[in-house]
Amino acid sequence: MSEDAPWLVVGLGNPGREYAANRHNVGFMVAELLASRIGAKFGRHKRAVAEVGEGRLGFGGPKLILVKPLTYMNLSGAPVSALAQFFKVPVENVVAVHDELDVPYGQVRVKRGGGEGGHNGLRSMSKSLGTKEYARVRFGIGRPPGRQDPADFVLSDFSAGERKELEFLVDRAADVVEAVVLEGVEWAQNKYHGN
Repeated sequence: MSEDAPWLVVGLGNPGREYAANRHNVGFMVAELLASRIGAKFGRHKRAVAEVGEGRLGFGGPKLILVKPLTYMNLSGAPVSALAQFFKVPVENVVAVHDELDVPYGQVRVKRGGGEGGHNGLRSMSKSLGTKEYARVRFGIGRPPGRQDPADFVLSDFSAGERKELEFLVDRAADVVEAVVLEGVEWAQNKYHGN
């Protein structure tokens, strides 16, 4: 892994105000918080259907390219692949931030590679990048209550009870992304999986 290579941090979500507070859009929320931390402003990129913000993590730290694809979730891979090529980002420096049904609400998990768990954004990224070996910061949203269809659940807003903790959890997810960039996936797992 090149010390100087930038990092592509992809917040997965759906564009449009009607989706902004959905569980499926938590990747966008984390990307926006990271942008505010590093003083980056999102703008439309000329080479991809995405909003991009750039900055450095800490003084003289690694370069972060924050991405919010403006395609719908199931087409996220094309802009991610285009931006990885444009910015010359190796796949080991790609981080996807996404909602995760298989992790309970209130937990943030990190891993490299593995399956997509039915997540269309991850499936599209894996296909376009030609590999599954990128890092994932998995924001737990838990399973839908009762017999609610998972597709409807992810496209619904966080409940009032969940919203009480949401800001704290988005903040934690942003911390996890920074830990992956600065220290690596294993270090981040050791620090954050215990709580």
